[in-house]
Amino acid sequence: MQLYTPLEIKQLRQYEDLPYLLEILEWVKSFLARPHPNLGRPGVVCPFVPHSLKSNSIRLAVIRTKDLELEQLEEVVKHYRDIFLEMEVKEQELAINKAFLLIFPDVYIEDAYKLIDSVQQKLKPLFVESGLMIGEFHKRNESPGLHNPNFRPLRSPIPLLAIRFMVEPDLPFLESPADPHLRIRYLEAYLKCFGNKFTDETKFKKAHQALALAKEELKDKNLVY
Repeated sequence: MQLYTPLEIKQLRQYEDLPYLLEILEWVKSFLARPHPNLGRPGVVCPFVPHSLKSNSIRLAVIRTKDLELEQLEEVVKHYRDIFLEMEVKEQELAINKAFLLIFPDVYIEDAYKLIDSVQQKLKPLFVESGLMIGEFHKRNESPGLHNPNFRPLRSPIPLLAIRFMVEPDLPFLESPADPHLRIRYLEAYLKCFGNKFTDETKFKKAHQALALAKEELKDKNLVY
């Protein structure tokens, strides 16, 4: 379960999981790092990926899950969260460009929701409160794009989980949960993460407004019950 940068993957020769690394790396380059006609906005699918590739800041790992229970898989992913937080940023890369892609070739497509999505949903609060985001990718992911509800940006050829630092534009992902308890956790973590470092005053105000609304909604629900 070693992590490899794109440059290290190019140098690999004898490694049984090399085809999975190469397939996902090609998908990153040909899909995430390029514009798409259905994206709904100008630019590439993931704005940070071209810089991450250029600075060799993406790291990929293949995780075999045949003998792992769901709880064990969660522990593996939490271990990578710890590695991510502890890993120092190299001189040529920026922290904002650092990302881990954890590849799960043993997960059957029909089990992706049960495994990949479940782990993401269970661990997202922990990641967000650590200043990180965790995203779930697989062929049947139905999450819509922010700018085009008919676009599916989280579909990948092999199931995977992506880890990266939280950024200001992540606000829509953190104010969307229907559960006000979860929304409050996310928004408080978001505001704590950026504190007085906001570069977009609109997002700062919007986050505070969304937090106030979530607290009011929770208050109303408690009154009802």
